[in-house]
Amino acid sequence: NDVTINQLCKQAVSQARAGADVVAPSDMMDGRVGAIRDALDSEGFTDVSILAYTAKYASAYYGPFRDALDSHPGFGDKKTYQQDPANGREALIEAALDASEGADMLMVKPGMPYLDIIRRLKDATPLPVAAYHVSGEYAMIKAACEKGWLEEKDVVLETLTCFKRAGADIILTYYAKQAAQWMKDDGLF
Repeated sequence: NDVTINQLCKQAVSQARAGADVVAPSDMMDGRVGAIRDALDSEGFTDVSILAYTAKYASAYYGPFRDALDSHPGFGDKKTYQQDPANGREALIEAALDASEGADMLMVKPGMPYLDIIRRLKDATPLPVAAYHVSGEYAMIKAACEKGWLEEKDVVLETLTCFKRAGADIILTYYAKQAAQWMKDDGLF
């Protein structure tokens, strides 16, 4: 844990030096947010924000991303350090810890199957809450649209609306550029 956190601090400072406004360590190490906040502050990067992977669930929805990068675990699985999908209370505990350590934003990953967690975090914290619309969620929509079962624009905008309705202040999605264009074309911004 300590060796990994040290490396995470070095990476965060390096990213800040390169101009990053936000760092988002995707590990699940205890104490990482506080250590990174201290490292950034001590190097003068007090305005660099930390987006904490507060509720990162052990999810089957990561499959397409892992396939693309050939990054499946070599042995075992990641369930030992990612959150149990059946345990909604753990997200609230992690949110309180991340906030106390200096997180500026809290993330729920994946987003769609955990709309209830997005709402719980939104109700429990003044910090912005992010939803990560992951590769498996994206792939499901793409596949259904390719089969002609769904209208892509309509289902994507509905999906993003459900994240917002659940309480997400920030939505990370593979559809970001396309959705922005659709909303612009529709005069929504």
